Amino acid sequence: MARITASVYTSHVPAIGAALDLGKDQEPYWQKVFAGYAFSKTWLEQSKPDVVFLVYNDHANAFSLDIIPTFAIGTAAEFAIADEGWGPRPVPKVIGHPELASHIAHSVIQDEFDLTIVNKMDVDHGLTVPLSLMCGRRDPAKDAWPFKVIPFAVNVVQYPVPSGRRCFNLGRAIRKAVESFDEDLNVQIWGTGGMSHQLQGPRAGLINAEWDNRFLDRLIESPEELAQVPHIEYVREAGSEGIELVMWLIARGAMSDRPPRVRHRFFHVPASNTAVGHLILENT
Repeated sequence: MARITASVYTSHVPAIGAALDLGKDQEPYWQKVFAGYAFSKTWLEQSKPDVVFLVYNDHANAFSLDIIPTFAIGTAAEFAIADEGWGPRPVPKVIGHPELASHIAHSVIQDEFDLTIVNKMDVDHGLTVPLSLMCGRRDPAKDAWPFKVIPFAVNVVQYPVPSGRRCFNLGRAIRKAVESFDEDLNVQIWGTGGMSHQLQGPRAGLINAEWDNRFLDRLIESPEELAQVPHIEYVREAGSEGIELVMWLIARGAMSDRPPRVRHRFFHVPASNTAVGHLILENT
């Protein structure tokens, strides 16, 4: 039987990908960010997932304002890297797991969560930056990502966006789906985006480190309570783009109901005017 063994949570700041691609990761400003993922790279090599179910948000690359699915699951065999205006990132293409993705889609839809099934889409920095942070620099001509990836895009761009409660319960449905897949697979689920940041308006540059760290505490210790937090608190306390953090609740909901083992926790300010948060939880 397939099983979810761990969850990973991380920001997906586009400038982090650019810093890595341009060889700036050891510059003083960026070295502090990348140092927070040194343990994570070793941990990932040791944990050896077969599949990563990666929750992220598209930034108008796979979807435009013409069509915005609330939840979209990638069921293709592979996914190209999106050109976000300055060419695709120099990273390997993403290899999917169509069988598990289709199984999850069937199970979750039968559990009354409406998913959009996507058989072809390009993936942008929301998905590739977490892969780079956890796996390091990869040459697309010679290297591949060390596991298959199921992209799961969530609308946190155009209101209305899904509630934290909806996301947490969706995570539970995903766990049920994975555990009913009749193949021995080590599956991890990653929640990405955030933490506090705002990109426009009078509050552009907002960072709320105290609220961010309390969010991490609640995500570990009381996720069901955290799932009740209304959208207005995210916007008020974490900025307009802080709403991305509801995606972390999908990953947390997919974990076991038992208290998790905290393997790593990292928080840093700033990274391109954004707070960077990172957490690794293992099922016990």
